[in-house]
Formats: sequence, structure tokens, C-alpha cells
Amino acid sequence: MTDALDDETLAFAHRMFDLARGGASAELAAQVDAGLPVNLTNSKGDTLLILAAYHAHPETVAALLARGADHARANDRGQTALAAAVFRSCDEAVRALLDAGADPDHGSPSAVETARFFDLGPMLTLLGRE
Repeated sequence: MTDALDDETLAFAHRMFDLARGGASAELAAQVDAGLPVNLTNSKGDTLLILAAYHAHPETVAALLARGADHARANDRGQTALAAAVFRSCDEAVRALLDAGADPDHGSPSAVETARFFDLGPMLTLLGRE
């Protein structure tokens, strides 16, 4: 027995990740509402939430969080959605993740470490660290 996915399933999954990257909040939310796993990950361990945060789409971040996306989940490199949002200096996404309970010290590098490394003072302030 093989765990390989067929081409149609792979194409669908890639399209879902593209929706997260592109900030297609309504379409992605509808897919999750229809049964798409909200914590679906790609081959690098990136979740839909991490991709939405990294590409600075706060509406998509909020929609995924409202549907139970795991804000604490880290990708294969130890990065979280909060660290991604901090890296992109996306205030709204950072606030949404913090309001959902995301830990600024979780991950490697954490959101706090990311803000310090890239000298993102406003992000440190938003994280309550400066």
C-alpha cells in the first residue's frame, strides 16, 4: 500500500496553499467549512495559517483562526505563524494571532527573536517586549 496522492488531489492541495498565499479568504474559508483540514500542511510543514501570515493577509489569518487553525504549530524549520507575521511587520495579523493566544516566545526563531534579529522595534512593542 502506498501513501502517494493522485495528481488531482495534489493539484487541489497546491491550489489551497495558493489561496492562503494569495489571501483568498472567502474561498479558503469556504473550503475549510466544506471539510478541508484547517491545519493542512505542505511538504515543508507550512500550514495554511503560516502561509497566510507570511504573505501578510490578516483577513485570511483571522478566517483560519476563527475555524480553529493551530496558531502554535511550527513548520519543519521551527517557524510559527506569529514569527512569520512579525517578519512581515503585519500588525493586524500579529494582533489576531496574539488575541488567539499565540505565544511570542514559541518557535525557533520565535516571534520575539525574529523581531530582535531584524530590528523591528514596532513589532517588539506589539509583542509587549519593548
